[in-house]
Amino acid sequence: MSDARISDEEPDRTTRLEMRMAEQERAVEELSGEVARQWKVIEKLERQAERMAERFLSLEEALRPAPATKPPHW
Repeated sequence: MSDARISDEEPDRTTRLEMRMAEQERAVEELSGEVARQWKVIEKLERQAERMAERFLSLEEALRPAPATKPPHW
């Protein structure tokens, strides 16, 4: 009797496992797409940060006071 019960439950169990696997595959695909999208955002932000740092350094250099020099008669 126990063999009949196991064989009756087997298709349900297999179906549930297949459904769970399909859901997990879908979730992995969605997460992979999200990671790829976020990577693009990170790369864009890194480029912006580099440009801002360069701009800041050039502004800082432009605003740096000239060194004081003694007049020629000193």
